[in-house]
Amino acid sequence: MTLETKKSIFVELGKFLKQFSEKDTAKNSDVLHNDLFFDDFEKLIHLSQSHNGWYTPEQVYFAIKSWSNALTEENLDKWLSNYFFDSANDNKKEKTVALILAGNIPLVGFHDFLSVLITGNKALIKTSSNDQHLLPFLAKYLIAVDKNLNEKINFVEGKLENFDTVIATGSNNTARYFEYYFKDKPSIIRKNRNSVAILNGQETKEDLEALGEDIFRYFGLGCRNVSKIFVPKGYSFNAFFEAIFKYQDVIHYEKYANNYDYNKAVFLMSNFKLLDNGFLTIKEDTSYASPISSVFYEFYENIEDLQKRLEADAEQIQCIVSNNVIKNSIAFGQAQNPQLWDYADNVDTITFLLTTK
Repeated sequence: MTLETKKSIFVELGKFLKQFSEKDTAKNSDVLHNDLFFDDFEKLIHLSQSHNGWYTPEQVYFAIKSWSNALTEENLDKWLSNYFFDSANDNKKEKTVALILAGNIPLVGFHDFLSVLITGNKALIKTSSNDQHLLPFLAKYLIAVDKNLNEKINFVEGKLENFDTVIATGSNNTARYFEYYFKDKPSIIRKNRNSVAILNGQETKEDLEALGEDIFRYFGLGCRNVSKIFVPKGYSFNAFFEAIFKYQDVIHYEKYANNYDYNKAVFLMSNFKLLDNGFLTIKEDTSYASPISSVFYEFYENIEDLQKRLEADAEQIQCIVSNNVIKNSIAFGQAQNPQLWDYADNVDTITFLLTTK
């Protein structure tokens, strides 16, 4: 299967996904295999919350939209143009790649899945118990587009066996297990990471509203969600709280509200000083990882010193959000809109898959 064929298959998937939207789902007669998949996928979207309480239709639709925007011919060409694909030796180089996927946000493992197939390898997939339905459904759609993929995709429930390479995502604790268990295999082992925002006090209301998107999308469960804010000495959070008020409805979601009540109570029982607006607490803390419904903050005096600190702590940080305050940061509101070439943990998955023997 040539690279162009593989790209075209995923472009068709992008067209399929583009039909689905929280406000205006509309069937497109030009999309392949709609008669087999359209209605069932719409049902699955609304059933997802019964499979995982955090997978509300709103959040699933957002993930689908993100992938429909990513899976275009233009994006795939731009992403893959920097790599050398030796199509003549595809079969000789074919590896079986074991994928151990997370389930914190919808389709969080799709990029690894895409990377394995686009490089001509086989995917041996162990889904998270929290996300067992969305990816298998999309895999069935891909196989309907091209039956050759049937031999390239295998979902397993038990022990992983007969594989060459591993890409595994988990907590810091499970990562230690993965590193030991897969010590004899080439691997990418992903651990806990968090994302941070840097403010300088010059942000507009629109900037801070967009920062709210980085905090509240997927209820803050993703590694790209902002869980820590760095602010200059003497910073007032009044403008921040006013801007994020538009996200107040998050507290009406029971699972989020339970976390808010619990974590706030724990903080108060420990006599921590909190700022609170009724649906988010913010607490001064040096840690990067804050609990759901809370964001930590820390003051800084010198942006150059902060840059050095973040560089030293790079293995703990997934992405940095700012208004060009610091180099290698992304714009407010874009944390959960990564491009195909934005790799988790800054590890180039395509290079790994193409060069690992």
